[in-house]
Amino acid sequence: MNTSAPRLQLTGITKRYPAVVANDGVSLRVEPGQTHAVLGENGAGKSTLMKIIYGSVKPDEGRVLWNGQPVQVRNPQEARALGISMVFQHFSLFDTLTVAENVWLGLGKQLSLAEVSRRITAKAGEYGLDIDPGRPVHTLSVGQMQRVEIIRALLTDPQLLILDEPTSVLTPQAVERLFAVLRTLAAQGCSILYISHKLHEIRELCTACTVLRAGRVTGECDPRQESNASLSRMMIGAEPPVLEHRPHQPGDAVLRVQGLSLERESPFGTDLQDIHLQVCAGEVVGIAGVSGNGQRELLFALSGEDRRAEPGRVQVAGRPAGRLGPGRRRALGLHFVPEERLGRGAVPALGLAHNLLLTRQEALGRGGWIHLEALRQQAARIIERFGVRAGGPDAPARSLSGGNLQKFIVGREIEANPRLLVISQPTWGVDVGAAAQIRGEILRLRDAGCAVLVVSEELDELFELSDRLHVMAKGRLSPPLSREQATVELIGEWMSGLWDRSHEEAAREAADV
Repeated sequence: MNTSAPRLQLTGITKRYPAVVANDGVSLRVEPGQTHAVLGENGAGKSTLMKIIYGSVKPDEGRVLWNGQPVQVRNPQEARALGISMVFQHFSLFDTLTVAENVWLGLGKQLSLAEVSRRITAKAGEYGLDIDPGRPVHTLSVGQMQRVEIIRALLTDPQLLILDEPTSVLTPQAVERLFAVLRTLAAQGCSILYISHKLHEIRELCTACTVLRAGRVTGECDPRQESNASLSRMMIGAEPPVLEHRPHQPGDAVLRVQGLSLERESPFGTDLQDIHLQVCAGEVVGIAGVSGNGQRELLFALSGEDRRAEPGRVQVAGRPAGRLGPGRRRALGLHFVPEERLGRGAVPALGLAHNLLLTRQEALGRGGWIHLEALRQQAARIIERFGVRAGGPDAPARSLSGGNLQKFIVGREIEANPRLLVISQPTWGVDVGAAAQIRGEILRLRDAGCAVLVVSEELDELFELSDRLHVMAKGRLSPPLSREQATVELIGEWMSGLWDRSHEEAAREAADV
């Protein structure tokens, strides 16, 4: 190995698809021990470039040098043999297997499953990413799945670690622990390619940055010398708009949850304990909390996927809805955006137009006949309004970048003009410009009289959107805090379930901070 050579050097990498050129003559140089950011808006070609490095996608043109030697990485197994590991934004996990079995698949046959389980537990404890090796993946929240992906990558002792939106559903405390791990790895000589739309993270962690726009390299910089505004200008050509959260008088309650308690359906789930929640017309209510504390179970009970609640425990628009399915709740005006984009929010193989039929039936005629042209026009309207980069209304959902698919799914539900919108992780993996657009649309819905419930692990997002805030911990929901009362310190304390003092005392303390 040539120790003076760059760890990775790409020259003229090009990848064409029928509807788009994802990478257009991209060149990139990563040094040993360097933490190198790849920055760009949704659809700029970042994930495609990372998949080429990892062997998941074959480039049409270009050259790859690894430690100074030309290589052709034909598949992820060859990449791992070289010392390249990747944490995907869309997880590559088998739902029906356990955490340990998923990790075992990528580590070769020389280790026993018991040894893999032991290593997972040790690595998870070392890095503060606790996970149960014996737990089936289908029982995990998105945040927990991300921990599995990160631990799996770390267990390979990589020379190059590729991270695609690794902190999108991690708590601030978990992000700090992850950054400590990454700094240690870099100090030991591991190179890191880091993709994130969180500009403050890039400035804090990375020592170099390459900017992509429309598949081409448009700039390079040291992010430590830049501001969020200057990085945003490099990425999207402008600074994201500042949201205006105007005071708004809420109306009548559209969602009421009264004394909701449900036993977990999975042995790895969380029991819901005496949940009380109200969301009124013309307000945004946020729910903060560490992933895996009952948010998934609560969302299932609200969306109609879990219909075990007594009818009156969940009320939508004044109607008992505890036993109603998703379709009947939509008829009452409830629309839902799940945290899992592919598989629950959209069918990967179906086109965008046909994915509308999951929650929208305007293009259905008598007898269930689909008016295809009307369906395509509806999809095209959403694509244009929300700036979705896609190969048209018939583009398969899986062909979109994560952020663009998120914009389409959020747009599908917002365009339905719901009375009540329940949305989980609204801007997960979305660039700063698109995140501002989605948040702006949520506030416009609220100003138009819609009741909005936002479940998010992004505290900045919740503070930006919410009129009132709750915290979820161990299946319990805290009393509400007004926007003015909520602080990062108080929310962080409540994430441990420490709200048993009177609400009035907590509110007074928050007001004094």
